[in-house]
Amino acid sequence: MHPMLTIATRAARAAGTIISNNFDNASNISVQEKAKNDLVTNVDRECEKAICEIILKSFPDHCVRGEEFGAQGNLESDFVWYIDPLDGTTNFFRGVPHVAVSIGLKIKGVTTVGVVYDPIRNELFEASRGDGARLNGKRIRVSEARGLDGTILATAFPHRQRAFLTEYKKILGRIFDKCADVRRAGTASLDLAYVAAGRLDGYFELCLYPWDFCAGELLVREAGGVVSDFAGGTDYYESGHIVCGNPAVIRALIKEINAEPLSVALNSYKCLKK
Repeated sequence: MHPMLTIATRAARAAGTIISNNFDNASNISVQEKAKNDLVTNVDRECEKAICEIILKSFPDHCVRGEEFGAQGNLESDFVWYIDPLDGTTNFFRGVPHVAVSIGLKIKGVTTVGVVYDPIRNELFEASRGDGARLNGKRIRVSEARGLDGTILATAFPHRQRAFLTEYKKILGRIFDKCADVRRAGTASLDLAYVAAGRLDGYFELCLYPWDFCAGELLVREAGGVVSDFAGGTDYYESGHIVCGNPAVIRALIKEINAEPLSVALNSYKCLKK
């Protein structure tokens, strides 16, 4: 086990405790709209503060990039932590028990540690590079699906980038014709973790940020899966467009995504927040 995984796990559990203590307690929750269709609560911010304090106390020369407060610590560090302190804020605010803490670490640009923690179910997904992926200490593997037939996939609508909705619906339509069903649960990190655990066969989404998938993409790869952008390459940290599954599933997904030429706007989209 990578020594920094211990710190990531400790930080995730600390944030998870804050989430659990406030879940289903609307009187403790205040909500703001950061941007159109993009909510944040006081609990998001409290969780991010707790995570940053734990990481930077242990590694004061590292950089932490969080969804709510931006970059902290040494901005020139080779060690960069990407954290989503409360993934699934809308679920949380509305009392839907499907939320997670996501913490990923990149060292010199290589994702090395990843933790996704669901405090409601007390499920801890964790991975370190070269050491496999685990759920509550037990090894997990991606599914053995041989194509899209019979698969259960996950996705999310581009609710923050609705200019891509028409194109997305065409992609979704083609994929839905080939699979058994599609889930849309509202927590990207858990979608990735569920692919790693074989609960879902594959996942695709547009316009994500690095903290949405840094931990989850390592979980999938360490569980035997593949992660790519919509072109089948590795530029998902630039574009924010991500596809994952076992090798057979991801080949089939990319084929359907690109069955019609993607728009120049979609292909040239870049994550606005780094």
